[in-house]
Amino acid sequence: MSLKKVNPEQPKNFEFSSNYKKIAEEILKKYPNENKKSAVMPFLYLAQKQNSNWIPLAAIKYISKYLSMPYINVYEVATFYSMFNLSPVGKYFLQVCTTTPCLIRGADKIVKVCKQKISEKENHLTKNGECSWAEVECLGACVNAPMMQINEDYYEDLDEKSTVKIIDSILNNKILKPGSYRGRKNTSPENEKKINGNDYA
Repeated sequence: MSLKKVNPEQPKNFEFSSNYKKIAEEILKKYPNENKKSAVMPFLYLAQKQNSNWIPLAAIKYISKYLSMPYINVYEVATFYSMFNLSPVGKYFLQVCTTTPCLIRGADKIVKVCKQKISEKENHLTKNGECSWAEVECLGACVNAPMMQINEDYYEDLDEKSTVKIIDSILNNKILKPGSYRGRKNTSPENEKKINGNDYA
């Protein structure tokens, strides 16, 4: 479930800042002029990054004009992919994976912590508007389950204790570093295990 069903207060105007416009122009150089609409996904990503982690309707209209494509086509892309947020998610957006591998390893406990520390229901901003959380499908880090994504970073091998520490760090605006919270390197086996005589730790 996403925040797309929420109707936030929409800004009347949107345009890329000078820095993001430079990035946008560099992106356009990768496509033939007649196919510049192919840049719609990276443009939506830029708009989301510039606008506090969500894409207002004004940004969709801006991108449609920028790329000379129908507004509805940009809207279709924005609503199809779950990585695009069409309502405010806060400065820190926690996506908790609850697909089978994570659930088996305790994702339900991660969700419980989110309910206690952030909000009882997913897709609700904290009182200061800084943070929200949501359950999502597979984030592709099954080996290091349970895990969650915070903005662009992965936090893996979690338990209740580590999740509380991470969320507390967010609420204090001093977020802890991403990665494994069991000391694993990448996706190596735990406790420096060896497989067929090879050390994968």
